[in-house]
Amino acid sequence: MPTTTPDFAADSASFGQFWRQCRQRLAALPPQRGPAETEAAATIHREARAARERFLAQHVETLYATLTAGFSRFVRVEDLVLSAAEAVPGLVPDRAQLVAEAERPLRDKEGLEIDQAILLSRILAHPACGTHLCHTMLLPRPEAADALKRLDADGFVDLGAVRVERRGRAAHLLVSNPRYLNAEDQGTIVAMETGVDVATLDPGTEIAVLRGQQVQHAKYAGRRIFGSGINLTHLYHGTIPLVWYTQRELGFMHKFLRGVATADSVPDDVTGAGIEKPWIAAVEGWAIGGHCQMLLTMDYVLAAADAFMTLPARKEGIIPGAANLRLPRFIGDRLARQLIQAERRVECDTPEGRLICDEIVSPSEMDAAIDRTVTMLTSAGSVGAIGNRRAFRVGVEPLDLFRRYCAVYAREQAACHFSAALIRNLEQNWGAQSRRS
Repeated sequence: MPTTTPDFAADSASFGQFWRQCRQRLAALPPQRGPAETEAAATIHREARAARERFLAQHVETLYATLTAGFSRFVRVEDLVLSAAEAVPGLVPDRAQLVAEAERPLRDKEGLEIDQAILLSRILAHPACGTHLCHTMLLPRPEAADALKRLDADGFVDLGAVRVERRGRAAHLLVSNPRYLNAEDQGTIVAMETGVDVATLDPGTEIAVLRGQQVQHAKYAGRRIFGSGINLTHLYHGTIPLVWYTQRELGFMHKFLRGVATADSVPDDVTGAGIEKPWIAAVEGWAIGGHCQMLLTMDYVLAAADAFMTLPARKEGIIPGAANLRLPRFIGDRLARQLIQAERRVECDTPEGRLICDEIVSPSEMDAAIDRTVTMLTSAGSVGAIGNRRAFRVGVEPLDLFRRYCAVYAREQAACHFSAALIRNLEQNWGAQSRRS
């Protein structure tokens, strides 16, 4: 393995040669590997990744500055990992490698995307680089400008997986993935983030409402479902890329909590802030996994009396986003561990459920409850509500704490995503092998 020097270009060349050699050694192994070949591949990956850690420990700031033109350009995570592959060949998989990996089910992937996680974890762990990346991901998506024009012209905009409607003082963000009980996957993430941008930036409303649309499943046809978390069928079949997790947490999930940033202000609540609105969640049916995580970013949570929440991280074998950071401050550390580590189900209409849900309503009265809550939270104007959001946030989740959490999350989620345990869990607990994607 090469040793590092202060010379970024020289080290890029020497480490790049080492990674090419590692790739050649991998290519010499048969595609169908027995135990000996599997262990040989694991050894090669360990050596190559140790070299990546060494290289980034020395050069992460220089690399990030190169990719962002001296911190003057904002490059989103999904583009950053591709740019890094061009800047330092071998550091992370290139486009061709990612295309080949994407065609394989999760169990057959080489796990090359783990190298992306190493890079993102190192960037997020660096205070200047990580803060700049967090700022980048809080900026509105490029699709938001056109969507805002359509909302202004028509009073609604349909983005496919979500729909944004103006209703009085509120922008309603309606989630719709009816075939999969409003689950999240690669096909929903761009629409979701764009919808959050639109609802937040809409000048014609003062508050935003998050609600699930009706679903198609025969057992629940016609019912509104808040959401079912990550699409486990897509996860099993390998159509959810690893960068999806970081894109989600730094993107729309963070925007729920912190608002949408502007290019000229780092939204750390101390030296700068973004554009934001209070958010109301209306939970009907259930809030499972990622949709339960969303409740932890909301300002007010309405829940139907028959609704429930779960964070089945143990059963799935992955980390539930930023729930490990946020959930303990709502319900305490011990109960949080029961939800995350022991798959405890919490009915919304219980003492434990009310630690997350502000108000329990009859399912038939949800529409009226939403209207009443919108009036309550906007009757005194939005300035005080937004100021209080920021004051709460700087105390319980300052930007630097979030950045450091995501550095750990990016690294550990990669280990979970490509583990044999995840495949086993999806087959045993979900029957994923018999479900069509």
